Amino acid sequence: MSRARQPPLVTGISPNEGAPWTKVTIRGENLGTGHNDLIGLSICGHNCLLTAEWMSASKIVCRVGPAKDDKGEIIVTTKSGGRGTSTVSFKLLKPERIGILDQSAVWVDELNYYDMRTDRNKGISPLSLRPANPLGIEIDKGKVPLKDLENMFPGMSGDFTSENFSATWYLMENHSSTSFEQLRVTVGNLKKQASKKNEGSLAYVKGGLSTFFEAQDALAAIHQKLESDGTEKVEGSMTQRLENVLNRASETADTLFQEVLGRKDKADSTRNALNVLQRFKFLFNLPLNIERNIQKGDYDVVINDYEKAKSLFGNTEVPVFKKVYSEVETRIEALRKLLLDKLLETPSTLHDQKRYIRYLSDLHAPGDPAWKCIVAQHKWILQLMQNCKEDFITEQKVGGVGLEMDRSSALNRISLSAPVKRGGSFQTPKDDSWHYKSPQQVRFVEKLSDVVISQLPNFWKLWISYVNGSLFSETGEKSGQVEKLKKNARQRQNDFKGMIEEVTRRLVQLVRGALLPSSLTELQLRQCGGWDTKTPLGGAWLTQVIHTVRLSHEALSALEIPNDLLQVIQDLLQDLRVHCLLTTLQHTEEDVKRLAEKEDWVVDNEGIASLPAQFEQCMVQMLQSLKEPMECKPGEINIFNLDVIQDKACERCVSIMKVFIKCLEQLSTKTDGDIDTSHLSVDLASPDLFGSIQEDFSSKPEQRLLIILSNCQYLERHTFLSLAEHLEKNGFTTAEKVSIEALRQLDEYLFETYVEKKSDPIVGSLEPGIYAGYFDWKDCLPPTGARSYLKEALVSIISVHAEVFTVSKELVPRVLSKIIEAVAEEMSRLMQCVSSFSKNGALQARLEICALLDAIEPYLTSESRTSFKQALEALPQLQSGTDKKLLEELLNKFKSSMKLQLNCFKPASFQPVKR
Repeated sequence: MSRARQPPLVTGISPNEGAPWTKVTIRGENLGTGHNDLIGLSICGHNCLLTAEWMSASKIVCRVGPAKDDKGEIIVTTKSGGRGTSTVSFKLLKPERIGILDQSAVWVDELNYYDMRTDRNKGISPLSLRPANPLGIEIDKGKVPLKDLENMFPGMSGDFTSENFSATWYLMENHSSTSFEQLRVTVGNLKKQASKKNEGSLAYVKGGLSTFFEAQDALAAIHQKLESDGTEKVEGSMTQRLENVLNRASETADTLFQEVLGRKDKADSTRNALNVLQRFKFLFNLPLNIERNIQKGDYDVVINDYEKAKSLFGNTEVPVFKKVYSEVETRIEALRKLLLDKLLETPSTLHDQKRYIRYLSDLHAPGDPAWKCIVAQHKWILQLMQNCKEDFITEQKVGGVGLEMDRSSALNRISLSAPVKRGGSFQTPKDDSWHYKSPQQVRFVEKLSDVVISQLPNFWKLWISYVNGSLFSETGEKSGQVEKLKKNARQRQNDFKGMIEEVTRRLVQLVRGALLPSSLTELQLRQCGGWDTKTPLGGAWLTQVIHTVRLSHEALSALEIPNDLLQVIQDLLQDLRVHCLLTTLQHTEEDVKRLAEKEDWVVDNEGIASLPAQFEQCMVQMLQSLKEPMECKPGEINIFNLDVIQDKACERCVSIMKVFIKCLEQLSTKTDGDIDTSHLSVDLASPDLFGSIQEDFSSKPEQRLLIILSNCQYLERHTFLSLAEHLEKNGFTTAEKVSIEALRQLDEYLFETYVEKKSDPIVGSLEPGIYAGYFDWKDCLPPTGARSYLKEALVSIISVHAEVFTVSKELVPRVLSKIIEAVAEEMSRLMQCVSSFSKNGALQARLEICALLDAIEPYLTSESRTSFKQALEALPQLQSGTDKKLLEELLNKFKSSMKLQLNCFKPASFQPVKR
């Protein structure tokens, strides 16, 4: 049989998605000629014909049933057109569970709920009601993991209320250990339950069929009567009365259920409130948790909770949430203030500072906490430095400990109790018995350096962390906030540079105020001065100060602070080194002035007293003490390269040597009463071969002149040359020529003074001795030998020889030669003044002159030889051989009789005795 119409075609559905039992409107073409023509309607594979309502050939209304497929076509089948097609699809959404008392726009099967509610032994919430155990046996949960079941049955479920229910899954999950016989019994039970349910439903329909018919007839009669009477619009009509009856019935029903519904609403409200509290308990408990964690110091926990709350409720419009979140913000603001106060507290460690800054950064604190911390630390360091200075000034004013003892007394101790060997190192003794403590200025510089070294490195590291961003994030993450803070740090580089400059400048000014006040302005002195500078520091203390400042500079340089920021410290070091140099030279000059007090007039085998050694020792000590401050450390310049400093140093060195020469001159001019003999000593290891020489040694100015002469020669030949070499090695430009010239002048003066003192008596005794007893060259007896005056003159010369030899054998030729020159000159004058000689007189004169010549021959000089030659030429020549023979015999007799005395003029075969 051929169909008269075209197959149905579905072109639209509204809505195009929904849950089961959703009412939809289907539109299309050829959807049937009437209700009876519609024989089939499926949506997503589910038959919806029972709920379908044919409206027209282009419109059908129905409800979507539960389908296996989530999405599918809409197929309409008619008698006239057959099975149709569809150009649209419907998406089936998973249904939400609807409670017994919940409103719903679709029909909900209440059978399962009814069954569970009648089972009073089950204490299960209505929201979790489900059918009873379908198998009727005890459930035994197996050990098969849920993940394994999901992998074995993809897309299926073990829930028998699900559309994708899998019986195998259910059995493996709940009855894995149930025997097969038990399962066979449950199959029979299931069949019985199904048959009872179907029979009960059918019997219920059969039993109430007459009631349905009666209700249908009653409704039809009412409708017919209303149409025949025409009173449906009349007030008080049957319909009106029926409406009233229905309204009263509705009100009665509402009254019956009002209490139940009220309790239900109250329970819902309570449940919702509890759910909200439970669900958002984090927020509601957050203010109290913040307070507790702040008290415990768990700031990290507070910050993490705050970040979480801010992300969840920062922009909420819920009044309750806004109120609680406002309280959270109040607590966080208090925490920000607390952390900022802790950050700005002083003193504090670098670790704590970084921690608090990171906390404040994470809390998005206003401003720049890191920079505030840097500014506070800068002020703190400056205040510490100023307080250090004020403390020492106060201690000084109240007469605190640590004052330097008298420097000259200390130097005396060094010289007398612990003399420094030549070439040895200079060390300031620190004997507790002296009560010798560091001066306040030295202790102040050490304390000030400790303050700077302990504070500035952390200050610099804080800045470095601020610049590279590690101060705000331990992980180094590049967030927008971190990058912004790093940018701010780079913009403040000049400000921080100014802070470092101020700290180093203040350090330098405070040190200058204590040690170099003349290098500061009046304004700077009022801030950094105030020290008692009546007792200037010695070179040793200045060296210690330089060492301390150098350590500070090295510590700051190790932080990689730019050199231009540390240049002021280098300038301070240069000025301190110059000050130390000039001060040490000045104090050395003062020490040299006092060396005369230590002369003990004890000479060694070379005729050298202790004074040259003490002078050399003093100079060596000075050079040793200057070795460290004059040494050029990295970044320092050699101050001797500065012409002004080199000239001053050279001038001071020359002045020191001239002072020593002046000291020698003063010693040579001291009278007997000025000599302190309390410190004189005798070398007990040597026998006293000269009897009473030691007894009256210090009473003879001539001996002192000889000792000083001997010292002058030693100074010129050894000490000054050695010192010149030492000075050149240590960078000094020597002026030994000037010093040696001054020494030679002193030597010449002292030599002439001594020779004059010794030669004048000898020369003065010649003329009276020659003419003693009215001796006349014209009328005299034949000579029998040299007269007494000549022997006395020789003995006097021998005594001078012994005196000089006792001090220094090297001085003997020089002194005796000069004395003999005077004697020869006087003999020449006396012989030339004689008008005439007799034969005996000429022989007598020649004998005495030749005897004198033979005796002093080793010490003759060209001047003395000339004088003796002139004296002999003034005598008549010997004419006869008898006279010559007599002269020779008399000379031999003189040599024989004066043999012992004449041996003194021969070269010595033994060393002089040490005194």
